[in-house]
Amino acid sequence: MALVRLFFSLAVLLKLALSVDHVPMLLWSTHSFSSLWNSEATLHEGHIISKQELHMLLQPVFTQDSKNLVLFLQDTLSIDDFTHYSESYENEKPFHNVQELLESSSSSLVLSAVDCQATSYLLDYLQESMDWKLTDIDEFEVSKLKVDTSKPNIFVVKLQPISRLNDISTAKAFAANDKIIGRLTMSLQKQGIQFSVIYTAMRPSRIPRRPNVVLESRRRLLATEAQVTDAYYPLNVTNGTSTCILFYASNFSLTANKSVHADLTNLTFVSRKVDFSSSVCSDTNATLSLNYTGLVDGINNLKIRFLMTKKFYTGSARNWFTLDSVEIAHDNQMVARFNVSIISAPAEYSFHCQLVGTSSLYGAKLIPANTEAKNWDVYFSEFQIQGFNIHNNLFSYASDCTSFFSPGIWMGLVTSIVLLWILTYGIHMIMQLTTNSRFDDPKGQALSVPQTE
Repeated sequence: MALVRLFFSLAVLLKLALSVDHVPMLLWSTHSFSSLWNSEATLHEGHIISKQELHMLLQPVFTQDSKNLVLFLQDTLSIDDFTHYSESYENEKPFHNVQELLESSSSSLVLSAVDCQATSYLLDYLQESMDWKLTDIDEFEVSKLKVDTSKPNIFVVKLQPISRLNDISTAKAFAANDKIIGRLTMSLQKQGIQFSVIYTAMRPSRIPRRPNVVLESRRRLLATEAQVTDAYYPLNVTNGTSTCILFYASNFSLTANKSVHADLTNLTFVSRKVDFSSSVCSDTNATLSLNYTGLVDGINNLKIRFLMTKKFYTGSARNWFTLDSVEIAHDNQMVARFNVSIISAPAEYSFHCQLVGTSSLYGAKLIPANTEAKNWDVYFSEFQIQGFNIHNNLFSYASDCTSFFSPGIWMGLVTSIVLLWILTYGIHMIMQLTTNSRFDDPKGQALSVPQTE
């Protein structure tokens, strides 16, 4: 496919890009103004689209008679995702609809690298540029969308977070989001509406290695690759003199009543539009309190509290800190309370887990402790927290949620024990074999064995 070849060539060109804080952006439209989208000047090797350049490229969207814009926002996305998952992956077709829409649209533009600062404030810029009618859409409302074309419309669709446990789960997540994109665009086309589409993300999902690491990546004894740098810094809470709580997540999102979705990652770690002044620190207790206002329709005021304690355990003869519970309150409603499983670490350490949330498939689970909590779905990826003994404003060594005996190790142990038992039984049976003490002589009298022997 032409799109696949384009993405592959762009990925090769951008491997040595100097900046890593960028995301891809796809634009297409049913309007025919491709002459105004000149990609030759923006796609040369290593170039990152700045905020000003992006605003210039979006100007054709505002000059059309029919001003309808669809903004698909994903939590993480990188150019490598398109090159790796663009073809059919096992039984999934992650970008099938996106490919067809790009190729069949009247005009399209592929921006392989856009500055994350530009995408973080993209929605704010769009709202300031025109008097749009803003409509937030979730996956359940896609097929029921009705559009009033008497005024400019901007439809914001926050796609499901991408679970990156493995290639299969990632491909399924991309395929689910691709179906949402296909259903919405098909619904608009059936209504005969002209529209433009922007598909991008808030943060990159995969950061290329530094150029010197690429050049020196020959096989070595005990060689390790350079650590990937974070796209943003963790949230730090101070007690007036020093940092007492550190909190980080590459994705932090909530869903209320299976319909109202709120992605808090950008507000918490990038734009820092969160009030954490109510957080409390002491030698034995720490509470991280995050307050958000004006999130989405259905959630105006939101407060999230992480309650941590430090105790001395005689069994291990050391202090341990635990995240005991998580509380969510919004718009003067009842507080949703969650008990937390296995989020604990020595008091000198931090705690890290790849996936934390309400799903039973995650490494650390938030267990509903009351009826109100059952209405919430919580999702953290690359979760890390520390509430005690913080030095130099940095996380200490992380105690990970991954247990020592993983399912693979247990399967190997059980299989080895069964095979060892079979071998032992076989050797025992062989050792019990005995030979006859008497033999027949074919030339002599037949051997007679008394019944008593």
